[in-house]
Amino acid sequence: MTRLLLATRNAHKTREIGEILGADFEVIDLSTRPEIPETVESGTTFGENAIIKALAVSEKYDGLVVADDSGLEVDAMDGAPGVRSARYAGEKATDQQNIEKLLQELRDCAPSESDPRTARFRCVMVLARDGKFIRTVEGMVAGTIVEAPRGTGGFGYDPVFQPDGYDKTFGELAAETKNRISHRARAVQNLRAYLSAF
Repeated sequence: MTRLLLATRNAHKTREIGEILGADFEVIDLSTRPEIPETVESGTTFGENAIIKALAVSEKYDGLVVADDSGLEVDAMDGAPGVRSARYAGEKATDQQNIEKLLQELRDCAPSESDPRTARFRCVMVLARDGKFIRTVEGMVAGTIVEAPRGTGGFGYDPVFQPDGYDKTFGELAAETKNRISHRARAVQNLRAYLSAF
């Protein structure tokens, strides 16, 4: 069994990644290592932030570390909220506050037919060990921002993101479906393929 330390204290993310990876992997996160401090995400891209976190945590942990940075990119908002997705409405913002700000910004910019409510979730994951970079994998899923939140599943912007080819938001879809098609699922599947041959 391969043990991975996720450079996060987000229990939702840890559970989701563990479910996608499956029984061949033991997935723990920083809640089990309180001595490892928070890492400041000072990068300007998802990839930069993931590398910063992976290298910083792997210097303080003897084993494989996976860090990810992910978020929502809305075309009508020039790719916002992007790397600020988790703190779009402020450093300590709740999911609901972030969603409310996103929907208000979309109303304010009034997307046109040529610049619709299209968006994508993007995830970049970095694998590191002993403070050294090993591999980057990515995943992306395209979709649309709906007018109002729908569903109570998932977390973050899931209730307002409807993936292409589906009539339900991530907040409405079954976890099994989301864990097959999401940006994080696709990145994790790429990571699992790499680790299987590692």
